[in-house]
Amino acid sequence: MNLQLEAYCAHLRNERQVSVHTQQAYRRDLNKVIDFCARQNLNSWADLHIQHLRQMVARLHHDGQSSTSLARLLSAVRGLYRYLNREGLCQHDPAAGLAPPKGERRLPKTLDTDRALQLLDGGVDDTFIARRDHAILELFYSSGLRLSELVNLDRAHLDLGAGLVQVLGKGNKTRILPVGRKAREALQAWLQQRGLGTPSDDALFISRQGGRLSPRAIQQRLKLAGQRELGQHLHPHMLRHSFASHVLESSQDLRAVQEMLGHADIGTTQIYTHLDFQHLASVYDSAHPRAKRSKGTDS
Repeated sequence: MNLQLEAYCAHLRNERQVSVHTQQAYRRDLNKVIDFCARQNLNSWADLHIQHLRQMVARLHHDGQSSTSLARLLSAVRGLYRYLNREGLCQHDPAAGLAPPKGERRLPKTLDTDRALQLLDGGVDDTFIARRDHAILELFYSSGLRLSELVNLDRAHLDLGAGLVQVLGKGNKTRILPVGRKAREALQAWLQQRGLGTPSDDALFISRQGGRLSPRAIQQRLKLAGQRELGQHLHPHMLRHSFASHVLESSQDLRAVQEMLGHADIGTTQIYTHLDFQHLASVYDSAHPRAKRSKGTDS
């Protein structure tokens, strides 16, 4: 089973060209399945059937695994069995028709507009690190990039004159995104500092040593910025969520937000309509003279 898992991971890497993050997530999930099979005395992928997988999912759910994580596990299993069936190693898919238990849908955490401005509008020292980190923050919030998309940016992907950036998203799909004025100014200031360094390639965001910044390094820089400017935890997806929520709140154009985020399914983008409704409800409760009733008032 391990050998066939390795072959499948090579297929994901070389033929499907999925991101390293996705490869690692699928490998972790499928290793869980292998461990389960070992406990059940199932010696091959052909021995795993829907009743076994249903039992495994139920146990993981009982142990506190989220519905989102279980959905990803089932997706990993379906992908593996598509490969195994194509290679003639199996003739079934134990995950076919199997859905994860429904769970409470968590809304993504965002910064409100005032907090976003507090993060971005403070003074910036004219140094390599300060200019780079400020440009990273501005670009995340300006264009709603995923962490992997920002990490892989080269200077050639950026057109400051036109205010555009080209990113390579999930499924190797390219999209062109607008870059706002503040982000363009921050990027211009960063490029002047970058030119004083010793870049090893065309990476847009580099370390002092000249190499492309890693995802972990960017996460750490955002964590420090969040603690310093806001006194709270900050991560790349929070800026992406904030971008989406604020654009939708102002424009009410769900399709445009879907395209900018690079979502294949508009259902994924619709989570931000819930965030927008929460904002509107909050405004209503605080502003409308008859929104709240006195305690003890009968219906």
